[in-house]
Amino acid sequence: MASRLATRAVGAARLRPSIAPRTLPAITSLTSTRPASNVPEPRAKAQSIIDSLPGNSLVSKTAILSSAAGLSIYAISNEYYVVNEETVVAFCLLSVWAALIKFGGPLYKQWAEAQNEKIKGILNAARADHTQAVKNRIENVQQMGGVVDITKALFEVSKETAQLEARAYELEQTTALAAEAKSVLDSWVRYESQVKQRQQKELAETIIAKVKKELENPKVLQQILQQSVADVERIVSSKAQ
Repeated sequence: MASRLATRAVGAARLRPSIAPRTLPAITSLTSTRPASNVPEPRAKAQSIIDSLPGNSLVSKTAILSSAAGLSIYAISNEYYVVNEETVVAFCLLSVWAALIKFGGPLYKQWAEAQNEKIKGILNAARADHTQAVKNRIENVQQMGGVVDITKALFEVSKETAQLEARAYELEQTTALAAEAKSVLDSWVRYESQVKQRQQKELAETIIAKVKKELENPKVLQQILQQSVADVERIVSSKAQ
């Protein structure tokens, strides 16, 4: 199909009248009147096209371009591939993707590098904070280097305190026992005193009752009276002498 289209195009070109040589200066004069600033330099345009091709050297880029052109011509001439509207759509999509890759690639690269720098900064800050925390912990541990001696001293103090507490508890128990014994002895003394007082009271009451009973006897009263008179006479006679 492509060969037929090419044959028809060649035949149409042959049937077209050729341009007279006298008209060429006019065309060249028209083209020469265009401003040179709007026309890109052919060398720069060719260099940009060559740079856009894959490959590291001019030879590899030329080989790739020649291979692609040859394969395209072979496929079209043998009708392996037919140029239709799908080809146009594919070419447009490839052009769009190429433009996105060409113009959006650097922007994406910049964004990715910025993200990498941001993440790198966060990781570096975290590493620095962790390093500082470890250093602070090491300094704190170094400051606690004498904790063993302090612990030994505190153990000795606690041991002595325990001994003193045991001694104080023993003395407290001894004091409590002595106080209890004293209270028991005091109770016994009070009891004996009460018993003695009761006995003396009973003895006195008995003696008084007995005396009262004897005083009721006239003979006893007579004896007491005689004894009293004798005692008075003896006292008087002793004073008279």
